[in-house]
Amino acid sequence: MSFKNIVRSAITVIRPRSPQSEAGRHARRAYRKNFSFSQTVFIATIVFLFLPLFVLVLYSFNSSKSMNLTGFSFIWYEKLFFHSRDLWRSFWNSMLIAITSAGTATIIGTLGAIGVNWYRFKMRSYIQAVSFLPMVLPEIIVGVSLSIFFAGIGLKLGLLTIFIAHTTFNLPFVFLMVMARLDEFDFSIIEAAHDLGATERQTLFKVTIPICMPGIVSGFLTAITISLEDFVITYFVSGPGSSTLPLYIYSAIRFGVSPVINAMSVVMIFGTVLLTYLLRNFLKYIAAK
Repeated sequence: MSFKNIVRSAITVIRPRSPQSEAGRHARRAYRKNFSFSQTVFIATIVFLFLPLFVLVLYSFNSSKSMNLTGFSFIWYEKLFFHSRDLWRSFWNSMLIAITSAGTATIIGTLGAIGVNWYRFKMRSYIQAVSFLPMVLPEIIVGVSLSIFFAGIGLKLGLLTIFIAHTTFNLPFVFLMVMARLDEFDFSIIEAAHDLGATERQTLFKVTIPICMPGIVSGFLTAITISLEDFVITYFVSGPGSSTLPLYIYSAIRFGVSPVINAMSVVMIFGTVLLTYLLRNFLKYIAAK
């Protein structure tokens, strides 16, 4: 017997393994199999999600418009930043609509959720059900109905109608997220605030809203995301000179995918990652509350 085997046998004798039951061995074997399968599914999902983004980034540096890689070039980024005034106008229109509509929907949705959850009144359940309609209805129905409504009241289609439409379909998402936060709310805190002499207004701004802040922030960020990527409803309620980024991209790709759009997408991806990195501490603080 070699010296290595003698040492290994001595260690085994000195520190024997703890006995394991048959059920424990089967559970451990099943865990290993499940972990391996889960790992495979996870890797496949990541590849499926991020491979198109990798292709998008790759072709944004292609020197030609063709799908064949002919060389590395920054020509499309140069055209994006110096020769794409209409594209940037559409981008800032989208950002303006997204931030303002998300902010308005967050204020109305938060106050509506607090009111519905806090007070008991007639038609409460019906108001709750109706508030979710824009979220469950097909977008084309919402877009057509809003277009007919704006035409009926004589409101000219433009950025204002896009703002109203985006606020309308953002409301249910904010309402739902704040309501989910309020379902976990301990209303004894409200009673304690009233016992200490706080008015309803002071209780709202100093107790209720700070506790609901994770749901409010989540609803606001979700509303911005949904507003930025919406195309169907915006298509029906937009007018001349009020093009948003999805509408501009749709009109551009009808004649073929432009590498400038690829470059714009890469800039937006980089901006999103950078913004998330800079706000990571704030998001952790909100999530921990």
